[in-house]
Parts: sequence; structure tokens; C-alpha cells
Amino acid sequence: MAKPGDLLKESYAPDCPGRDVLDHVVSKWGMLIMLALAERTYRYAELRRRVGGVSERMLALTLRTLEEDGFVARRDHGEVPPRVDYSLTPLGSGLAEHLDALGRWIATNTPKVLAAREKHRQRAAK
Repeated sequence: MAKPGDLLKESYAPDCPGRDVLDHVVSKWGMLIMLALAERTYRYAELRRRVGGVSERMLALTLRTLEEDGFVARRDHGEVPPRVDYSLTPLGSGLAEHLDALGRWIATNTPKVLAAREKHRQRAAK
């Protein structure tokens, strides 16, 4: 049976291109945008409201990066005023399944993490 990390040994190399992909998809905004788009197709303003706290600049930059990586599809309807929809590609949908599992783990374990932080702060204050 393979040990954790056996398949990813090349990821530890400083020039591994997978590191960029990792950075794009597990950044705070990348992950939240991917999870939102896993729900349905969104227009830009709807997506910005769905992913609370993301600036217009960061949303645009993250969407562009995820589109370049092949995870997000951008559909410009060529209308005035502009109407652009964003959705996941098949590659993005496959990734979103894994991000959903990570998101569920985080949601379930956040109380434990917060408790550990508090315990650490109390120890450090002594």
C-alpha cells in the first residue's frame, strides 16, 4: 500500500508546476469561488455577493486564473449591458468534489482548531 505523499514526491521539488495549481485552487478565494460555482452558474455580481468579502479586483483576478487553468468557463453573451456567466468546466467539477470534502472537514473541525488555538495562547501567556 502506498504511503501518503508517495504519489506527490515531485510536488516537493521547487520547480514543480503543480505548485501553481495548488496555490490557485486552495487559496482562500480560489476554493470559495470553486465551491460557489459547484452550486450553479453565477453572473459576476451574484458571485461577488455569494463569496462575501472578496474585492472586485480579487474576484476578477481569481476567476481569470481559474479560467486559464481550465477550471472555470466564462460565457460572454455579447449584450449591452454586459452579461457574463461563470460556471465550472468538467475539470473544475471534478476538482470541486475534492474541495467540497476539504470544506466539510474544515467546517466540522473549526471548533477543535479554535480550541487548540486558545489552549496554545493560554500556554504561551504563562
